[in-house]
Amino acid sequence: DGKAAFSGWNIQAAGLAGVWARENTRAGLFDAMKRKEVYGSTGPRMTVRLFAGWDFQADEVESPDFAAQGYARGVPMGGDLKSAPAGKAPTFMVRAMRDPEGGNLDRIQIIKGWLDAKNEVHERIYDVAVSGGRKIGKDGRCKIPVGNTVDVPNATFKNTIGDPLLMAYWKDPEFDTKQRAFYYVRVIQIPTPRWTAYDCKRFGIKMADYVPMTVTERCYTSPVWYTPAK
Repeated sequence: DGKAAFSGWNIQAAGLAGVWARENTRAGLFDAMKRKEVYGSTGPRMTVRLFAGWDFQADEVESPDFAAQGYARGVPMGGDLKSAPAGKAPTFMVRAMRDPEGGNLDRIQIIKGWLDAKNEVHERIYDVAVSGGRKIGKDGRCKIPVGNTVDVPNATFKNTIGDPLLMAYWKDPEFDTKQRAFYYVRVIQIPTPRWTAYDCKRFGIKMADYVPMTVTERCYTSPVWYTPAK
C-alpha cells in the first residue's frame, strides 16, 4: 500500500529538547526558541553550551565567566556570525556535561557544513574533545573507540570509561570568508543498555540476534551560521 512499516524493536525511545532561557516562564522559553538557542537529546538529560566568535582564546573555555564572555563577544547556538574581520576565522567554545544519572561522555564533535561555488552543500566532522586521554589526529578525528562496559544480560553499565565533563576550544582550520557555512555540536555518550536490553531483563525474554542491545545516546545543538558580507 506504499506505507512505511517499522518493527517495534527498531524504534528508539523519544528524545528531549533543551532550552537556554533567561527565565523559566512561557515568554522566556518562547524567546529562547525564537533565538534558536536550543538543543536536542536522544533521551539523556545532557547539558551542552556553545559560543562562537572571532577572538576567543583556548583558555577561556575553562574561565568562570565562560558564558558571560560568550554572550558579550560572540553568539550562542542558533546565532549568526556576519562579515568576518580580515584575517580571522571563527573560534568556538563548548562545554558538555553528562546526565547526572546517565553515562559518561565519549567525545564532542563539531560538524561544519558549507556551500560551494556550485551551491552544493558539503559537511565535515571534527572531533574537538575526547575522553580518556585519547588523541585527535591531524585530520581532526580520533580513531580509538571509547570502549563498552555494558553487561547486556543484566542491562547495566559502568562509568569507568568516558568523562562526566568535556570542554573544547576549536578554530576552523579551513575557513573561507566567501562561503556560507554552519557549525553545530554533537555530544556523544558512551554505550549504555538499550531499551531492548531492559525489556529482556525485566520480562526474562530473548530477542533475535539482529536486535541491538546497546545504544550510543547523543545530543545536538542548533547551528551557528556564518553569512558572508554582500
